[in-house]
Amino acid sequence: MVTRHVNFNAGPSTLPLPALERAQAERLDYEGSGMSIIEHSHRGAVYEAVHNETIALLTELLAIPDTHQVLFMQGGATAQFALVPMNLRTDARAGDYVVTGTWAKKALSEASIVGTPHKAWDGEQDGKWTRVPKADELDLTDDAPYVHIASNNTIMGTQFFDYPKTKAPLVVDMSSDIMWRPVDVSQLGMIYAGAQKNMGPSGITLVIIRKDLLEQGRTDIPKIFRYAEVAKANSLQNTIATFPVYMIRNTMLWLKEQGGLPAMEKHNRDKAAALYGAIDGSDGFYRCPVEEASRSVMNVVFRLPSEEQEKKFVADATAAGLVGLKGHRSVGGIRASIYNAMTREGVDKLIQFMAAFKNGGA
Repeated sequence: MVTRHVNFNAGPSTLPLPALERAQAERLDYEGSGMSIIEHSHRGAVYEAVHNETIALLTELLAIPDTHQVLFMQGGATAQFALVPMNLRTDARAGDYVVTGTWAKKALSEASIVGTPHKAWDGEQDGKWTRVPKADELDLTDDAPYVHIASNNTIMGTQFFDYPKTKAPLVVDMSSDIMWRPVDVSQLGMIYAGAQKNMGPSGITLVIIRKDLLEQGRTDIPKIFRYAEVAKANSLQNTIATFPVYMIRNTMLWLKEQGGLPAMEKHNRDKAAALYGAIDGSDGFYRCPVEEASRSVMNVVFRLPSEEQEKKFVADATAAGLVGLKGHRSVGGIRASIYNAMTREGVDKLIQFMAAFKNGGA
C-alpha cells in the first residue's frame, strides 16, 4: 500500500485519487491500443477521441454556451498575461486591469509591454492585498477593449464571489478557482486557467473565449499566438501536451461523478468554513489577514504569533504528513490550498493538527 500525504500545495496540487488510479491502470496500454496515451500521435484517432471527450466534459460541466469556444494552449497562465493584450487590444490600447494580487499585477505589467493598459483599481498596501474591490470602486474607462480580473488570488488568499458588471468584455484569470462552483460563462468574454490546481497537472492552459472576440482578434501577431488560429485547428495546430489533456479528462469524469459543480461548491464551502472556523476560534493564536468578505475558498492563508512558530508549524506538519503549508515566499505565513480534490478528511486532519500545535502537543 502506498502512503499518500495530505497535499496542501498551491500548484501543482493534489489530484483526485480515482483520476490518478485510472492513469496508473492505463499507463502501459491505453484501452487495448498497445501503447500508452502519451505515445499516441496527437493527430491520431486514439488521442483525438480523448481530446474531444475532454472538451465535451468541460462544456457540459461548465455549461459553456455555443457562443464560446474551448481552447488548449501552452505556456501557463503567465503566457496569457501577454497573449490577452496581444490578441484583444485596439491599436495601442490594452484593457482595464483590476490589481488584486501578485499575478494580476504581473498581468498588468505584461500588458504594458504590448500596449497601454489602464489600472482600474489597486489595493496593494506594503506589498500585500487583503481584499477585493467593490463594484463602485472600479475606475473603468469607456474605450477599454476588455476588463481583466483574477478571480482568486492564490498568494494573498482573496477571491471574487461576484464579478463586476462591465461594458467591455470581462476577461477572468481563473487559474486557481476554476470549476469550484457553477459560473455563468455567457456573461464573460474570456476565461483562462492553468490546469495544475483544479483540473489536472501542469503543462496545459484552458482558454474559453467568446467567438466574436476570436473573429475580432488581431492578425498582426504570429499565428501561433492568435486565438483564432488555435480555434481553427481545434487546439491541434502543433503538438499539444497530450498527457495533461488526458488527465483533465480523468479529473472531469471524477468531478461529474461527484455531482458536478453544484456538489463541488457545497463540498468546497464546507471545507473552507471548517478551516476558517478553526482559525477564528483559536483565541487569536491563528489569524487570517484577509477581510472576511474576501476570504478565498481555495487558498486559506493565516499567521501565527511569530515567524519562528510558523517555521516550526510547517516542519511539524510536514513530519505529520501534511505537506505544502508554507506560505508564498513573498508574504510568508501559512497557506492551505484546499482545491476540489482536497477531501474534508484532509482538512479535518489539518484542523486537528492545528489544535494540537496550539496546545503544545504537536
